[in-house]
Amino acid sequence: MHELAVIESIVEACSDRAGKARVLRVTLEIGTLACVAPDALRFCYGIAAEGTPLEGSELEILRIPACSRCLDCGSEVVMYEMFARCECGSINIEPPRGGDGLRIKSMEIEPVLTRDPIAEVS
Repeated sequence: MHELAVIESIVEACSDRAGKARVLRVTLEIGTLACVAPDALRFCYGIAAEGTPLEGSELEILRIPACSRCLDCGSEVVMYEMFARCECGSINIEPPRGGDGLRIKSMEIEPVLTRDPIAEVS
């Protein structure tokens, strides 16, 4: 299961970026053709996040489709799964474009107080 190694790298990168701030949510963009299973990433996320600023945070996964063109009817084919077919029913499509990436889109962190609010009241 290479998803564990993938999510460990993501957790490490986000932890480094977050510093001492607590992470509330990490949003990933994963292409349809990226050869990683989103459910496996979700399963491994909690384990990999233990003891890091990401512990207890939410993992949001956005699926990014690939695009192709049908060689029989010329229609654009948006691929939401690995083995897609054109609306005309044909599987005779061009090699897909895009949809093979995996990137950290965003990370939401808890605000860190830089001032002591109690000291300001006195």
